Amino acid sequence: MSLERLDKILSHQGLGTRKGIRKLLRTCEVTVNGQQVFDPSFSVNPDKDVIAVDGEELFVQKNVYLMMNKMPGVVSANKDGLHQTVFDFLDDQYRTPYFEEKLHLVGRLDIDTEGLILFTTDGAMTHKITSPKTHFPKSYLVQLEKPENEERQKNIYDEFKKGIHIPPEANDPEADCKPIHDLVWNSQTECILTISEGKFHQVKRMFRACGNEVVFLKRLSIGALVLDENLKKGEYRELTPSEVENLLNIW
Repeated sequence: MSLERLDKILSHQGLGTRKGIRKLLRTCEVTVNGQQVFDPSFSVNPDKDVIAVDGEELFVQKNVYLMMNKMPGVVSANKDGLHQTVFDFLDDQYRTPYFEEKLHLVGRLDIDTEGLILFTTDGAMTHKITSPKTHFPKSYLVQLEKPENEERQKNIYDEFKKGIHIPPEANDPEADCKPIHDLVWNSQTECILTISEGKFHQVKRMFRACGNEVVFLKRLSIGALVLDENLKKGEYRELTPSEVENLLNIW
């Protein structure tokens, strides 16, 4: 992590506004590596330097990674005037000024889609997962309105595997989808689809282009990260170190 201003770090930790931090430095003993600091612009390395306020060491928040089992009817956004958002389900510990500035979603899910959604403060990871250049796979459980026999299933697989053309929807123009990673049929109306893109309503538009409608959609995985099925809808947890490592290193 690069050097940051002391007042910015203290503000992000919920100790006050930038203006309030100047007062804090005058009225409290704020030390960096044991030396008292009065200058709000003092440069600090959050990864190495020890910051304390009145003798109590301050834990400087490192990057955070959260998985949530998103429920349907909830918007993938920070704020929305009509609906609950995924951020409304987070505890107060993730509502400090630091998280209000840094915590964001890695991609989105439609309001009626449920399943795995990822929050992080790690911008580099977000870029890696969402960049079209990385072809990061995402798997979805899909349930269809009409049953598809074995021949139709093979035809849909072949269409998806070579890259299917999807019609326009809302303000999104018609587009050509990249070839899928995989399509596995569980039954005549249910399958698991793995794609590497994230066009607007892409999965629904792909099946609509083949003459069927998606009636249920749930994201199961992002890269090597698989949704924890112990999470009830609306619940979340921090990723384990191994889950973070797999996301950062495998793809």
